[in-house]
Amino acid sequence: MPDVKRMHPLKYRSIFISDVHLGFRGCQARFLLDFLQSTHCRQLYLVGDIIDLWAMKGGFHWPDAHNQVVRAVLEKARTGTEVIYIPGNHDALFRDHLDTRFGDVRVCDEVVHTTADGRRFLVLHGDKFDGVVQNSLWLARLGSHAYDQLLALNGLISRVRRLFGLKYWSLAGYLKQRVKDAVSYIGNYEHAVATEARQRDLDGMICGHIHHAEMRRIGDVTYCNCGDWVESCTALVEHHDGRLELLRWTDAYPESLSAPMPEPAIVLARAG
Repeated sequence: MPDVKRMHPLKYRSIFISDVHLGFRGCQARFLLDFLQSTHCRQLYLVGDIIDLWAMKGGFHWPDAHNQVVRAVLEKARTGTEVIYIPGNHDALFRDHLDTRFGDVRVCDEVVHTTADGRRFLVLHGDKFDGVVQNSLWLARLGSHAYDQLLALNGLISRVRRLFGLKYWSLAGYLKQRVKDAVSYIGNYEHAVATEARQRDLDGMICGHIHHAEMRRIGDVTYCNCGDWVESCTALVEHHDGRLELLRWTDAYPESLSAPMPEPAIVLARAG
């Protein structure tokens, strides 16, 4: 039987994904692979932390699903999609190779993306706005280890939910929404990013880093965070008329990705 998703992919002008964390056990590679195979775009922005070199230092973990994601990205680049890789803090090694190409993939520290309706967005990972990462690397890595343990527990919960036929759900994301300090940190980060866009006289910012998908107006600029493919499995997409949309891919599929669903993605937010 032919693959319907590949024959009739969802078509966008641009797609932005961040915080995939290939090489980390919590990476939801099978959801991302399904997303990549179900979509087509002119430009694909990989907005940092695509490969988790921090996690790989603690032990090599690279299942076939991670290979398939890499192959899917390279196939898009080979067949005409402009693929731009913007390194983050977990894959900062690639910042030693800025303004170069790996095959058909271009590596940049940041870029300005112009939407079809003429708006200009700065695209970068966002770790430069995180004081903990910039000023206390050891503390950031300690926090990363604790986060890894939380996601391991999330994996156990996910397997139990799968036994009962329930959809994917993130414990880490649930706690992040409800812990006061985390909410305050996210808010401060968002305003710092928005301030940068305003100072550069841009219409908005597209980033990642904090694993919190969001799209909203902050003053006179539009703040967009792609989210991640560890907790929320989200992507930011641009339609051919310039409209931006934030999608949560797991909301459209059961845990097994086996049952047909009426809609390919759930819209979290839209921006004109």
